[in-house]
Amino acid sequence: MPIGITALGAYTPERVLTNTDLEGMFETSDEWIVSRTGIRERHLSADGEFASDMGVRAVRDLQDRYPDVLDGVDLVVCATSSPDAYFPSTAALVAGQVGLAGAGALDVSVACSGFVYALSVAQGMIMGGTARKVLVLGAEVLSKIVDWQDRTTCILFGDGAGAAIVEDVPDGYGFQSFVLGADSAGGSSLYKFAVADRIPGVPVGTGNAMLGMNGREVFKFAVRVLGDSGEQALGKAGLKGSDIDWLIPHQANVRIIESACSRFGVSLDKTVINLDRYGNTSTASVPLALREALDDGRVKDGDQLLLVAFGGGLSWGASAMRWYGGRTETKRAAPAALVAR
Repeated sequence: MPIGITALGAYTPERVLTNTDLEGMFETSDEWIVSRTGIRERHLSADGEFASDMGVRAVRDLQDRYPDVLDGVDLVVCATSSPDAYFPSTAALVAGQVGLAGAGALDVSVACSGFVYALSVAQGMIMGGTARKVLVLGAEVLSKIVDWQDRTTCILFGDGAGAAIVEDVPDGYGFQSFVLGADSAGGSSLYKFAVADRIPGVPVGTGNAMLGMNGREVFKFAVRVLGDSGEQALGKAGLKGSDIDWLIPHQANVRIIESACSRFGVSLDKTVINLDRYGNTSTASVPLALREALDDGRVKDGDQLLLVAFGGGLSWGASAMRWYGGRTETKRAAPAALVAR
């Protein structure tokens, strides 16, 4: 049996930080931020709200949409760049709060590429017989690890979470290919220290304890690997750019997304973009974008999707997949934060 996503939920916190708000914090402007990134606002977690809390809320949204969706889940995989702790894993913390204590649980740490990686891990676990049904999460509280004195980075990031069920799907649906990669030679361009205070390329003792980024280098890297990995994923699946119904890219920078569209020959009209309202939510960005496109009816049963992402590592991931819309979804209004404006 092929394997794919059968259900999807999402959550973003209520607090919204606009570019106008940032103008009151340091020297910047809405025009400057929008022209360089496409971002107009981002959602920020509350003081006592962390990645596991966001993951739980995304799972609750999943259950609201599909009431019996967690039945039979035997593994939880959480992609996160901002875990509650080194251990227990954020996956285990979420599992314990949503009635899945005892299921296998592990975190995936690949920064913004993490959700695509986690989908691949879930597929592999099912194919290998280790699991039958997997809950995959992307959960981030990046606002708690950025340097709010660094106006070149803090303007980019927001908080959010997505939750997906990965299991067997009917023939003709599901994952068709995955492409995963990483190159630590670029690690000094996007990093967050943990136990060690050194990363190759970053002088010892000079690193920031918060997230550090060389925006120019990351931009060049992203433009290249989004195109390369996406083309490889299409090739492995026997597809070409003209076969894509919807491109679901990591939401980091609108100019990077425009470059990827040009590479694949996909128009912006066939690309899901919501970074203007959420910023870069790292591992949550792909599921947030996909959930929004499902809510507003853009993505439908049988649509050909291409997921592409890049992140710290430096890492990249892409997946070609045929969307399975056969699971009946409880009729409900989309969360206010996910309604396209």
